Amino acid sequence: MKQLLLLLSIAGYFSQPVTAQSIKTPAPSTPQYVKQDFGLSSIELSYSRPGIKGRKIFGDLVPFDKVWRTGANQATTLTFGDAVTIDGTKIPAGKYGLLSIPGANEWTLIITHQLDVTSPTAYKPDQDVVRIKVSPHQLPFSVETFTILFSEVTASSCNLQILWDNVLVMLPITTDVDTKIMAQINEAMNKDTHPYYTAAFYYLDNGKDLNKALEWFDKALVQDPTAFYVAYQKARCQAKMGKKQDAIATAKKGIELAKQANNPDYVALNEKLIASLQ
Repeated sequence: MKQLLLLLSIAGYFSQPVTAQSIKTPAPSTPQYVKQDFGLSSIELSYSRPGIKGRKIFGDLVPFDKVWRTGANQATTLTFGDAVTIDGTKIPAGKYGLLSIPGANEWTLIITHQLDVTSPTAYKPDQDVVRIKVSPHQLPFSVETFTILFSEVTASSCNLQILWDNVLVMLPITTDVDTKIMAQINEAMNKDTHPYYTAAFYYLDNGKDLNKALEWFDKALVQDPTAFYVAYQKARCQAKMGKKQDAIATAKKGIELAKQANNPDYVALNEKLIASLQ
């Protein structure tokens, strides 16, 4: 009897289905999520990054003249936190797909309402937001892992760069930040607490009315007479206006204030400004 039970137990053990264990491995084409501050908001990018792995890329793995998801696995998407302009087309804030049609001598980059295009057959041209023709640039080196990044980022413009193998293409993106900031300044100046320094600094660095900027720098120093950084920017403003002697006098005052605040960086900035004016 004991032998029979043992045999039944062994038979039952071997008759049990083999349970597959969960094994986690790295994705062959790893996803990447990029958030770039831009204008008064941000751009968020989501895409997957295949590698060359010894293959011929453009014209082979990625065929010429066919819609490409511009990555691997998932659809590539861009989320604009604010309205942007691409090739003269204003695009409202929102989430969009990024597609491309690579060519030997010309690429077409497409911003689309579609968020799920992973094959050419899924692409619907009537969902296009904007299409732009760009020239591919040949790199003097090879980029193993497919890469999308943001470059030349300023307050109102940036380039989205696509790099793989020895090819680089760029998508220029702009946003109207000036109108929004000017509206904020105008609104703020009608309230009890006036952001004189912030408004003056924006005017100084963006080619606005320097007389108004100088007036606001003076008022900012009345608000805080110890503000060494305000004194430095006021000196810069005077220098830009061609008031060299006034700028030197203000910079010297800025040095005194920076020393009192134990800030050697601003001491050096003022000294350099004075040297450039003599």
